[in-house]
Parts: sequence; C-alpha cells; structure tokens
Amino acid sequence: MSGGLYRSANATQGGGVPPDDGATFISAEPPAVEATAAPQEQVAESSAAANSAIMALGSLVSRGTGFVRNLMIGAALGNVVGNVYTTAQFLPNQVYEFLLGGVLTSVLIPVLVRRSKSDPDRGQAYAQRLLTLAVLALAVAVGLALLSAPVLTRLYAGGGGDDDYNGLVTKLSLLMLPMLFFTGLSALIAAVLNTRGHFAAPMWAPILNNLVVIATLGLYILVYGARALDPADMGIGQIVLVGGGTLLGVAVQAMGLLPALRKVGFRWKLRFDFGKLGLAEVAKLGGWMFCYVAVNQLGLFVVVNLLSRAAGENAAGLLIYNNVFLLLMMAHGIIAVSIITALMPRMSAAAADGRLRDLVADLSRGARMISAVLAPIAVCYAVLAGPISVVVFRYGAFTGENAVATSVVLLAAAVALVPFAISQLFTFAFYALPDTRTPALVNIPVVALRVLVQVGLFLAFSATFAAAGMMIGNAVSYVAAAIVSAMLLRPRVGRIGLGEIMRTLGKVLVAAIGAALVGLLVVNLLPGDPGSLSWAAAAVRLAVGGAAIALTYLGLAMLLRIREITEVVGMVRRKLGR
Repeated sequence: MSGGLYRSANATQGGGVPPDDGATFISAEPPAVEATAAPQEQVAESSAAANSAIMALGSLVSRGTGFVRNLMIGAALGNVVGNVYTTAQFLPNQVYEFLLGGVLTSVLIPVLVRRSKSDPDRGQAYAQRLLTLAVLALAVAVGLALLSAPVLTRLYAGGGGDDDYNGLVTKLSLLMLPMLFFTGLSALIAAVLNTRGHFAAPMWAPILNNLVVIATLGLYILVYGARALDPADMGIGQIVLVGGGTLLGVAVQAMGLLPALRKVGFRWKLRFDFGKLGLAEVAKLGGWMFCYVAVNQLGLFVVVNLLSRAAGENAAGLLIYNNVFLLLMMAHGIIAVSIITALMPRMSAAAADGRLRDLVADLSRGARMISAVLAPIAVCYAVLAGPISVVVFRYGAFTGENAVATSVVLLAAAVALVPFAISQLFTFAFYALPDTRTPALVNIPVVALRVLVQVGLFLAFSATFAAAGMMIGNAVSYVAAAIVSAMLLRPRVGRIGLGEIMRTLGKVLVAAIGAALVGLLVVNLLPGDPGSLSWAAAAVRLAVGGAAIALTYLGLAMLLRIREITEVVGMVRRKLGR
C-alpha cells in the first residue's frame, strides 16, 4: 500500500523488514514477514547480534549513498531530464515487480529455507534449478521489454511529453531495461545467501551500485557540466553515459554477490529439470502476493502517467516526487521499521502460541510509539519544507524554483508519514497471524481510493500541484488502510486497545501543533526571504527551527505525559546518571 514509485535494490534481501537504501527507489510490495524460529532452532545470540550489526551498518551506508545518488540525478540532469531519467528507470523496475518482486519475498525465500532443511544437499539442486529458470525467464523478459520499449514509453508518458521527451525516454529505456535481468539475478542470489546464513554481501552489494551511478553522474558533470537541459539537447554521448552507467551499476551489484556464493559452498550449475521445482505450489502460495503487487503497480502506473503529463521545467514531476518520497521513507525506515522489526518476532510468536492478548499489547504499543516518535519529524517536514528542500536538493542543475516546487510536495508528504507507518504496522499484524490474503484484499479498495483522489486533484488543480496531489492521495489511502485494517483485525484478535491508542494520538497531536506553531514563529523571525533563500540562510533556518520544534515537542510531551516519550527520556537520564 506504499504508493511509492520504485523498489529498493535490496528490498527483498534479508527475509525481514526490508531496508530502504534509496538506490533504486521505493518498494511497491509489502515487506516480507520476519521469520520466527522455534526456540530450539534459534541462532546463537552472539551470531544474531553480529548479523544485525552488519545489516544495520550496511543499511545505513546504503541509505546514505542512495541519497547522494538521488541528489546527483537532480544536480547533473536538472528537473526535466531528471523526470525523463526517472521514467526510464521506472520501466525495468515495474517489469521486475510483476515477474518476481512480491513472490520472492513472500514465497521463494520460505521455500528455499524449507528445501535447505529437508533436502540432503541442503537444497543446492533446487536452488540451481530455480536460478536456471530465473535466468532464462529474465532474459526472455528483457528481450520482450526491449521490443516493447516505444509502446511502454507512450503508456507511461501518457501523452504528457512531446516527441523529444518521449524519444529520450525510449532511448534511455533501451539502455536501462536490461537492468531487470541483473536486479532479478541479484535478488535471487541474495535469497540463496540469506538461507545459508550469509547476510553481509546482500546488504553491501547495493552500495556498489550506488557508487557506480554516483561516479557516472560525477563524470557527466565533469564532461558536460551541470546545466538544466531540454530533452532535445541531450546528445548520444550524454545518453549512453547516463543510461549505460546506470545499467553498469546494477550489473556490478549482481556480480559482486558471486564470490559470496562460493564462500557459502554453493556451486552454480545449469539444471533444466524444472518439473522438480514444484511450481504449482509456488504459484499457489504467491497468488495473493501477486495480487497485492499487481494492484500497487496499477496505482503506480497512474502516478507516473499523471506526473509525466505535468512535466515542465519548474513543475514538480517524477524526480521531485521521488526525492520527497525518499525523505518520507527515510524517516519511516529509521524509526518505524526499527520498531516493527523489534515487534514482529514477538507478535509472530504470540500468534503461533495463541497468546492473542500479548499480540494485541505489542500492536498497541507499536502504534503509540510510532506516532509519538514520528510526529515531530512530520512537523519538521511541514514547517521547514523550504529550508530542507534548499539544503538537501538545490545543487547544480536543480534550481531554486525546483527547490520551491519540492517544498510544496514535502509539505503534503508530512501529513502522510504517521498514517503510512501505522498502516504498515497493522499489515504486519496480519502477516504475524499469518494471513497474506486479507492485506491483499484490503489493498484493492485502498489503491482505488488513492487513484480516485489523485486523479480528482489532478483535474481540479494546475500541473504545478500534481505531485503534491499525489502525496495527498497517498495520505488519504494510508488513513483508510489503517482504519480498515483495524476494523478487520478486531474480530481476529479481539480489542486492540483503540481507546489507549486514540488518547496517545490526541496528546501527540496537541504536542505536534504546539511545536509547529513555535517553529513557524521562530522561522518567521529569522531574516531572509523564504522564497529565495541562500544555502547558508536555509541551513540556519533548518538548524534553529529544527531545534525549536524538537525542544517544544519534547517539553509538551513531558507536560502531557506521553508515556512513549517520557520513558525514553527517563532511560537517557538513567544512562547519563551512570
């Protein structure tokens, strides 16, 4: 139900809540369910801690390099060509989603785990068959996608671009569509590695991808300069450098995983006896997840189509929308995903043991904690949207007008942050039961509502408001998803502590409004025209305004006795006291 444009290159690696590295954008399918082993099968605590540390460090570096990568796209290509680049990169990612994205996380990893435990060869022959079939299928998919590139361009551009715009999308797509082969290959290799207890390489390989693309865009700036261009101004050398470098990054990521396969004792051998794969079982298990992914992809198609129609030099299009969504998901990934990761094994174990009261307690605790911690970040995004857009994005060919357009989208996105995180938590509660059917069915009306709101806002307002309208549509759908999920959870698990959740949300809202008012007052007292801030002035506003918002929210939270905040403050005080 994310509403994001693209999936992360390592989103399905690890078998748990996927990290959002920002490298190839946001995942369109729900994260995988955290596996909860029986006590006698649990890995030693030291080993688990080591794996967690590796994954956390890898995710942090991946997020950082992915964010730099996105900044470089705007700085090197500007807003209009950046929109073209983003559209071209969307095509292989969507084809990949349909073929493998959701099925990999929900079906193939669990099947590989079972085979590794039940087969005498630890599932090596099964994995070899699977990889052989996947390589063939992905190669065929690349060929078909390349032949269909002009048609796909017309579908996604939706008539929004002129011939030069659509032509550049097609040319870049021809270079980028083979990415789906390497993306699928790296995801499958990572799944094999994870089932054999190797987590480091899958977490660090996407960083190679980011570094290659960063170097490519840096070389572009060095050779061609950082100037905002029209699509017609892009020469063949520029197209080959940008598109080829992006493809090379994904290929390097896949090749970087091969040494790790040998390290865990896996030998790649072509096997064509696909009848032993049990594809009927895989198809049956993955049906609901495919439904989930397909519905999301249709929703994303609408977003890409509408924003392509709104493309313009200073209008917020795909590039700006995606940059803002990345900021949204960074906050969600750092805070909400960490909380969900901690709660998911507990909820899964409670569901398996029939301890529904414990599951409900964790669910209520997670909702209250997520809302209390994310609220001040949402306030910062809303109040400081202008300074954030200048400090974070305004470099090179990404102009001040583009930063202003970004701030409007970020303001709308701030409203979506907390509802998105809570709706994701409720979705994970279904997975803990376990139940993938209900989230897939809920997703259908939720995405329909999102599309209805987005199309309505697009028709009602000018193109300059299109990306902000997409974010508002996302926010409305997240609220609907959270409400519907809560209603459907109650018959399954009993009362979910809605009264306590609402009381906490009420206090959080009061504290957030107070912090927003103080932040606005402080920022408006600072010198400078908000519409034309220099980088230094924006940085000052960001630092001073951010401090004012944080301190005000903390003070009001302590005064209102928001337990989730007071407990953290008390813990910090005890640590400092020691």
